[in-house]
Amino acid sequence: MSNKIWRGFASDNYAGIHPEVLQKISDVNGGHQAAYGDDDVTAELGEVIKKHFGKSAQIFPVFNGTGANVVSLQAMCRAWEAVICAAGAHINVDEGGAPEKVAGLKLHIIETTDGKLTPELIETQAWGFGNEHRAQPKVISITQSTELGTIYTPEEVRAIADLAHSKGMYIHLDGARISNAAAALGVPMRAFTSDVGVDVVSLGGTKNGAMGVEAVLILNPELADVIKFVRKSAMQLGSKMRYLSAQLLALFDGDLWERNASHSNAMAQRLYEGVKDVVKVEKPQANALFPYLDPKVTEELQKSFRFYVWDHLTGQVRWMCSWDTTEQDVDDFISAIKSTLGK
Repeated sequence: MSNKIWRGFASDNYAGIHPEVLQKISDVNGGHQAAYGDDDVTAELGEVIKKHFGKSAQIFPVFNGTGANVVSLQAMCRAWEAVICAAGAHINVDEGGAPEKVAGLKLHIIETTDGKLTPELIETQAWGFGNEHRAQPKVISITQSTELGTIYTPEEVRAIADLAHSKGMYIHLDGARISNAAAALGVPMRAFTSDVGVDVVSLGGTKNGAMGVEAVLILNPELADVIKFVRKSAMQLGSKMRYLSAQLLALFDGDLWERNASHSNAMAQRLYEGVKDVVKVEKPQANALFPYLDPKVTEELQKSFRFYVWDHLTGQVRWMCSWDTTEQDVDDFISAIKSTLGK
C-alpha cells in the first residue's frame, strides 16, 4: 500500500487528523457506551459547548458539513419557506443542490463582491411576506469565515440578526471555519454567535483537525425540540456517537481549536508576505488567499502543488493553509511561485 506523504494548498480538508483528536478517539474506545448520543462523551461535550456559547446552547453532532447545513435549515423552515444567502455560499454552490433536493427549500441568492451579506443587500430579497406566489423568506444564512476568506465582525452579525428578527426570520451561521474567524478576530466564538442573536450554527470540526465531524449548534431554545427528529430523518444521526463527540471534545475542551486555527491563519499570512510583491492578491483575513495568476502559471505550479482554480474567467485561484501546514511548506511554495514567474 502506498502512503506517499505530500503537501498542498488546495483545502484544509486535505490535512490529516490532529494527534490529540486521534488520542481522544482512542481514549473513549474502552467498554460499552449507549448509542445514538446517550453516552457520557456526548454529555460531556454538551457541557463544554455551553462554556463556549452559553447555557442555552445545545449541540447535535453530524457526519459532514452539508448534513449540518441541511439539518440546520430544515429545523428552521417549513416546506414553503426560503433561505436568503450569498450567491457564493456553500449551500448554493458546493452542496450538490442538497438544500433544494433534501430539504426542499428555495434559496434566494444575492450577488456580493466579498462573500458577505449586509442588511441593505438582504433587503433586496427579504420581501413578499404573505404573497402566496413567492417562497417565503424565513432564514438568512451567512458564512464565517466566508467562501472568499472574509470575516464578519460581531457588529456586522448583530445588524443582520436584528434585521432577521425584526421580520420574524431566523439567522443561520455556516461555521465550517468558525475557529479561523474567532482566532483572527481574537474573540470567543460566542461574540459573533450567541451574544449577537444567531439562532443556529453549523459548527465545523473537520477543517480544523478533526477526523470527520461537524455539528448543529442550537442557540435559540425554541428550535431545540425539532432538531433531533430532523437529524434522524436526514440520516445524520450516528449510532456510535461517542466517536463523533470525542473529536469535538478534543477541539473544544481546551485551546486546541484556537491553536490549530491560529496556526493555519499565520501560515496564510506568511504566504501572503512572501508573494504579495509578485502576484495580485489581497491580504488574508483567515487561512485562505485568492490570488490572480496567468493560467499557464497555474498549470505549471499545479504540477508540484495542489490548489484549486476559483474563477476560470479571471484566473483567480485559492490557496488554503491548514493546521498542519509548516513554514517549510509555505517557503517551498513561495520559491516555486517566484521561480515559475521568473522572479
